[in-house]
Amino acid sequence: MAEKLKITLVKSPIGAIPKQKATVEALGLKKLHKTVELPDNGAVRGMIQRVRHLVDVEEI
Repeated sequence: MAEKLKITLVKSPIGAIPKQKATVEALGLKKLHKTVELPDNGAVRGMIQRVRHLVDVEEI
C-alpha cells in the first residue's frame, strides 16, 4: 500500500444522500476539484469506498 492518498472531489455531493455528504465532509473536501492528502489506512479506504463515484483517488 502507498503511504498517502491524494483525494480530489470531482462530482458535487448536492444530490447525494446525507450519509455520503457527511463522508465527503469528513474527508476534508469542501469544494469541487479541491484535493487533500490523507494517510493510506483502512478507515480512509472505507470512506473512499462509500463515495467512490464522487472522488478521484491517486496513490502517492
